[in-house]
Amino acid sequence: MMPLLLLVLFIVVPAIEIYVLIQVGQVIGVLPTIVLLLADAALGTWLFRREGRKAWTALSTALAERRIPAKEVADGALVVLGGAFLLTPGFVTDVIGVLCLLPPTRAVLRRLMTGLLTRRLLGVPMPGENRHPVVDGHVVDGRVVDGHVVDGRVDPPES
Repeated sequence: MMPLLLLVLFIVVPAIEIYVLIQVGQVIGVLPTIVLLLADAALGTWLFRREGRKAWTALSTALAERRIPAKEVADGALVVLGGAFLLTPGFVTDVIGVLCLLPPTRAVLRRLMTGLLTRRLLGVPMPGENRHPVVDGHVVDGRVVDGHVVDGRVDPPES
């Protein structure tokens, strides 16, 4: 999983960014593309600072109220991730960064991230993942039967 993620981050994403930059440059010209990138960076920086301050204030408030700041920590992580995407030059990563920063889309991403982390931490298989139970170090393959084993045969559960 990690090598695939690194491949995407260091090869696929830059290739997509270069392609999009070339396409935009061909449509609107080189100088307008550069101006658009600079304006995009300025807007992204402003948005990052604003949402970062809000996330920090929400975290401080939750801690002052002695609440577990789960939502606030997740929002803070998404704001930092969004800022990192905005620091990466290009339009595609900037769109992803802005999605991490805007409160409505950040709420959706927070729910997705929370669900993913909960499944991973609890050991729940992801969709499409095939996990078999392990007994004494051996994978048990086969059908799971609900019932009681009596003298080598399975009696159905009592209703």
